[in-house]
Amino acid sequence: MPIDPKIALGATLPGQKFAWSPSDVQLYHLGLGAGARWTDPAELRYLDDRSPQVLPTFATVAATLRATEAPRVSMPGVEIDLAKVVHASQEVVVHRPIPAEGKASSTGRISELWDKGSAAVVVQETAVTGSDGQPLWTARSSIFAKGEGGFGGERGPSTRSELPDRAPDFDVTTPTLPQQALLYRMCGDRNPLHSDPEFAHDAGFPDPILHGLCTYGIVCKTAVDTVLGSDAARVTGFRARFAGVLYPGESIRSRMWLGTGEVHIAASVPEREHAPVLADVRLTFSS
Repeated sequence: MPIDPKIALGATLPGQKFAWSPSDVQLYHLGLGAGARWTDPAELRYLDDRSPQVLPTFATVAATLRATEAPRVSMPGVEIDLAKVVHASQEVVVHRPIPAEGKASSTGRISELWDKGSAAVVVQETAVTGSDGQPLWTARSSIFAKGEGGFGGERGPSTRSELPDRAPDFDVTTPTLPQQALLYRMCGDRNPLHSDPEFAHDAGFPDPILHGLCTYGIVCKTAVDTVLGSDAARVTGFRARFAGVLYPGESIRSRMWLGTGEVHIAASVPEREHAPVLADVRLTFSS
């Protein structure tokens, strides 16, 4: 049985110790397309050699930057074929700006497990502490596993939110490169779904798709650049639900509604009749 809820729910995940450097931060930002405005001082803050500012979404790759093998979906009570899995949602809450260089340790657990009938949703929560013993960030992520439901668990709540009933305050279209997924995979996500055409075909896609976390990072950067004057240190959190796929070389349209200390975002693909790619997107920030 791939999922055993009695073992999985609440299970502690192996802790990790990891470190990163300014070069790692630069690589991550380049994987998101940073540097397109190569003479803009605000843009170059992401790529400074000694002290680049750090997008909060760097938290999603900080512990896996050195990975060279495809990931496995193997946790206590959970064993799932990678080809059946898609990323469902991601949230990062930063307790202070992430430094350009650092060491940290993480602790995690399976916090939620939902039975959708034909599929399962597994939610992980990870807390990360810096070498000084102080919290750095907390991350929550969920995966959607096709064909793995039916284990008798609860269906779970609906988390969809409504967008404001007015025109967006900002409407920005961001291009991606044909080689975007091949660049981003250097940050440690070697899932062949993003690089191997045959694997992608077997998984039901016409071509390799862009990593959901790459799209997630691109939209966060777009919002930071548009709303916060490219000041990543002001971001306190960023969350999104993965609502569709993006193929490398397509564009991302980000419609943004500004509120008090927050931005709500809808991200879609103009080349495919504005098919959604991220939904329920919310960036929070300090004044």
